[in-house]
Amino acid sequence: MSYYTLMDIKADLDIELVYQAKRYFSIHISESEVNRPGLQLAGYYKKFKNERLQLIGNQEWYYLSEMEPEDRKNSIFKLLEQKVPAIIFTAGNPVFKEALDAAEIYDVTIFKTKEKTSEVMESLNNFIDEALAPTTRIHGVLLDVYGVGVILTGDSGVGKSETALDLIAKGAKLISDDSVIIKKMDDRLIGTSPEITKHFMEVRGVGIIDIQRFFGVGSVMGKREIEMIAHLELWDDEKEYVRLGLEDTYEEILGIDVVKYTIPVKPGRHTAMIIEVATNNYKQKQLGYNPAVALNERIMSSIRKRKENKRME
Repeated sequence: MSYYTLMDIKADLDIELVYQAKRYFSIHISESEVNRPGLQLAGYYKKFKNERLQLIGNQEWYYLSEMEPEDRKNSIFKLLEQKVPAIIFTAGNPVFKEALDAAEIYDVTIFKTKEKTSEVMESLNNFIDEALAPTTRIHGVLLDVYGVGVILTGDSGVGKSETALDLIAKGAKLISDDSVIIKKMDDRLIGTSPEITKHFMEVRGVGIIDIQRFFGVGSVMGKREIEMIAHLELWDDEKEYVRLGLEDTYEEILGIDVVKYTIPVKPGRHTAMIIEVATNNYKQKQLGYNPAVALNERIMSSIRKRKENKRME
């Protein structure tokens, strides 16, 4: 099951760690929602989900600030007694002393941020959606080619990295080499690179190269929607490859069908150029023009004209 940690939140959001609980490193959160505990601070805990992050926005903070010190202590202690994963104070509001005391007793991490509550909620929701999204990994190279997210797949040694390098030299952008992390978000497939190999590529006979340093910052991207698969395989004389392309073929990734082109590879064949052509062909089809269909219609029209001419004779 997918989850995120407090360390993930700290790394992704602009928040300050005020108090670090002893269980800071061991908490795994799988709840997809964040709670603003207004009702809980007023004493109502029916159906309360203590697995959620707790956000103390302006309304909650001012409500607590107007309480008598003893009432504020009881309210905050009751909330942290539920063993919530963490509390985030927003809008630059100071953390109450009672909250720090309760955090130490009940081992609850406290964060704070200067960001507005609405901005923190939006950032957290975006972060959680991505963190908990269905995820898989594919062996391949993910590129942005002419504004299309293309993943190159194929057996080891077929030439994926070399083809990708050729495409990058022509202006494509690298997202990930060798291993692509894919998340399903809003019926879209978003591909990223493992952090440790980000912007690096292995080229056999040369070794590891840093694409960003070699080609410049414009040659890499952090993430890209995957729209097309270019599967490279060694040329097989016995196999019948697509000749016309009247109908697309697809491969399913996380329940989403992705257009797939199988590109046979052999010496003398310019694979990178063929992938560029396939990418532009895909874009034309997305705009409603299929050259194979157009040619077929032209042929059928010519046949109909010949038949009509014969009848006229």
